[in-house]
Amino acid sequence: MVTETIRSYRTVFISDVHLGTRGCQAELLLDFIKSVECDTLYLVGDIIDGWKMKSGGWYWPQSHNDVVQKVLRMARKGVKVIYIPGNHDDRARDFCGIHFGGVIVARDAIHETADGKRFLVLHGDEFDGVVEHAKWLAFLGDWAYRALLGANTGWNLIRRRMGFGYWSLSAFVKVKVKNALQFIENFEVAVAGEARRRGVDGVICGHIHHAEMREIDGVAYVNDGDWVESCTALVEHFDGALEIVEWAKVRGWSMLDRGAQAHDFETLGAGSPAVGRPLVAPEPGVAAA
Repeated sequence: MVTETIRSYRTVFISDVHLGTRGCQAELLLDFIKSVECDTLYLVGDIIDGWKMKSGGWYWPQSHNDVVQKVLRMARKGVKVIYIPGNHDDRARDFCGIHFGGVIVARDAIHETADGKRFLVLHGDEFDGVVEHAKWLAFLGDWAYRALLGANTGWNLIRRRMGFGYWSLSAFVKVKVKNALQFIENFEVAVAGEARRRGVDGVICGHIHHAEMREIDGVAYVNDGDWVESCTALVEHFDGALEIVEWAKVRGWSMLDRGAQAHDFETLGAGSPAVGRPLVAPEPGVAAA
């Protein structure tokens, strides 16, 4: 494991870890959380995959247990840990308002950045029409997605033997079907609309495994990605600036080519990727207008 100086942040957001599944990149996540310190840690849903437990395909190696233990140690040492359950760990929603080992369970939260911007923090599955209104279709989609992840593992085994770096087949397919189905676009617009309705400056969510920062009709939309495909986290610096960190790239892994890195958030158009770039949220009051 590479040794480096600890990175200090005001806040860290992670989601869609899917502990309990073979697709979970637990070792890389453990490496990340050992390499950072923060005042507040948000667990933005789908941390443990309860769906996999129900299906009988539960997978729990030591690395998955190590992630849980590390988070609990962070809470014991004074880090404010807020757990917002998602659809794969929705049973935890029955315990909202309760503290477990220093971890606060909440349905959603309002996070205020150091520069005074207010963000609604939620997993986002309630804005996914498939999950909300056709549960059986969601399970079917989950099965297809896991099959794709299985193909992704075999594909990268071949690439590694040929001397090439990691490349996410599942993420590539998802980007290609985005234009046809408009699922991601519709989700982002719906989540941003909820932030506008609540009168906050932006929204921070997970659920769709697609890390992105952009502005939607005056509302800052931020998705922290996942720890199955892209291995990304959202961090808040001490001046309030937000940044998506691609940990696999930090560690030197070859990931998806996300294009030029020259633009900042304020110059992005709708749908433009913003991974790894600072985010300046809209001025207070814009989202509520």
